[in-house]
Amino acid sequence: MDSLRKISIAPMMDCTDKFYRYMARRLSKHAYLYTEMVHTGAILRGDRDRFLSFDETEHPIALQLGGSDAKALAESTQIAQEWGYNEVNLNVGCPSDRVQSGFFGACLMAKPDLVNDCLQAMSKDVDIPVTVKTRIGIDDLDSWDYFRSFIDSLANGGCKVFLIHARKAWLNGLSPKENRTIPPLNYEWVYKIKEEFPELEFSLNGGVTTIEGAQEHLKYVDGVMIGREAYSNPWVLTDIDSKIYGGAQLKLSRVELAHELNPFILHQLELGHPLNRILRHSLGLFHGIRGGRAFRRSLTENMTKKGADLSVWTQALTLIEE
Repeated sequence: MDSLRKISIAPMMDCTDKFYRYMARRLSKHAYLYTEMVHTGAILRGDRDRFLSFDETEHPIALQLGGSDAKALAESTQIAQEWGYNEVNLNVGCPSDRVQSGFFGACLMAKPDLVNDCLQAMSKDVDIPVTVKTRIGIDDLDSWDYFRSFIDSLANGGCKVFLIHARKAWLNGLSPKENRTIPPLNYEWVYKIKEEFPELEFSLNGGVTTIEGAQEHLKYVDGVMIGREAYSNPWVLTDIDSKIYGGAQLKLSRVELAHELNPFILHQLELGHPLNRILRHSLGLFHGIRGGRAFRRSLTENMTKKGADLSVWTQALTLIEE
C-alpha cells in the first residue's frame, strides 16, 4: 500500500505547534505533519485561529482531536475540513491525568463501542480521512486478543487508517513521560496486525530515532511515525525526502536553512507572537554541531527578554562553527 504517511511526525503536546511545523516543513517537503492534540472544546468555544491556523506550505497536515463526545467531535471535524486540513485524527493513546479526567485519550481503549460511535460521527459529513491513533493496550487490557478485537471493531465501523504506538499505557502509576519509555516496545504486534488486516493502513510509532530504522519498519507496515527524535534533533528530517520518497537531498547548510526562517520569524513577530514562542522549538536544530551548545545558551538567555527581536536569532547563529 503506497501511503502518504510513509514518514510522519507524531503529534506532541507543547511541541508540534505551527512554529515547529513550519521549520519541519523546511527540512522535509514530504513528511506528513500532525498538530499537537487539540480538545474539541478549544475549537468550539476557544480561539480558533490560535488552535487551527497553519501555513499553506505545511500540507499535508492532519489535525489531532481529543474528546469523547461524538457530536462535538463531528462538528470539530467539519470545521477542520473548512480550515483546509488533509485529515483529522482521533487521539486514543494519550495517558495523562488531565486527559483521563476528561475521559478521552488512552482510556477510550476500554470503550471500543464509544470510539466507533465517535469515528462514525466524525466521518459522516466530511470528505477528508478520519483516522485513529492508539496504543496496543492499556492496564490489564493488554492481550493480543484484546488489541486485535479493538482494531477489528473500529475497522468494521469504517476506520481504514491506524497509527499505532507500539507500547501499552498504564493509566495509573506512570507519568506521560514514563509511558513513553517504560512499557516495553512491541513492534511485532504492529507487524502482526498489518498481516491480519492487509487491506488497512498501519503506521508504527515508538522508539524510532533514525531514517534507517524507519526503513526497516517499512518492510512490514505502511508508515512510520517519528516523535521525540524529530523534535530534539530536527535535522534528522532532512534525509526523509531522498531516502524515503526518492526526492532531492536538502542542499542547504543548517545555518543557511536557519536564515531562511527569517521572514517567517519577522512576520510572526509582527502578528504579536513573542520571540521565545516562535523559536523555542529550534533549540535542537544544531544538535551535535560545534557551537550548538553556545547557540542554545544564547538563544535561551535572550529570546525571553522584553523586546527580543530577530537580532537575538541572527546573533545566536554566529556562534555556530559549521
